Amino acid sequence: MNVLLDHFSEFRDGFIGTVSITAVSTAIALVLGIAIAGFRVSPVPPLRWFGTAWVTLLRNTPLTLLFLVTTFVVPEILFPGMSAFVLGSIALGFYTSAFVCEAVRSGINTVPLGQAEAARSLGMTFSQTLRLIVLPQATRTVLPPLSSILIALTKNSAIAGAFSVTELFGWQKLMSEDGYDIIPIFIWVSLAYLVVTFSISGVFRILERRLEVAR
Repeated sequence: MNVLLDHFSEFRDGFIGTVSITAVSTAIALVLGIAIAGFRVSPVPPLRWFGTAWVTLLRNTPLTLLFLVTTFVVPEILFPGMSAFVLGSIALGFYTSAFVCEAVRSGINTVPLGQAEAARSLGMTFSQTLRLIVLPQATRTVLPPLSSILIALTKNSAIAGAFSVTELFGWQKLMSEDGYDIIPIFIWVSLAYLVVTFSISGVFRILERRLEVAR
């Protein structure tokens, strides 16, 4: 308990950092993941190829390597002076977008093909069919795996602490180096992560119940 009382402000900053990078990375992953899923089911071959390449590359790249490239290579070439938080959010968001894409694509595949064909026969474009007909029905199927993906994203955010991003594991490392007992430190960090992951699970359970009622 002493370690938390003595360094509560640092713990608070680490918790806020973890929540912040999780929220920003989630937004990036959802936007990119849904867009890439649309590419993967697109009737335009170059878009399908791009979507397949995106998913294959990111799913098979170690997250730590992606952080290294984003933190040390990207600023030298494209965005000098960009903060570690933004770079870490980009790395985590891009990486997770590949998994979001596959979850969304699986949900799209559960929607009967006849519905999309009927929409197209009525003159709707591919993007209109996807946005208005297919994705709303796919949402019910997508929510459970998406919840697991975002919980994994939260846990993966710990890697950002090794790249100068203020978050919980950075606080844990700092306290360990200051000589505090490692066990209570890990307990507090674990409890903080549980607060975030249980919150994500709770939000998705509420969404699933509402969609079931609407159904």
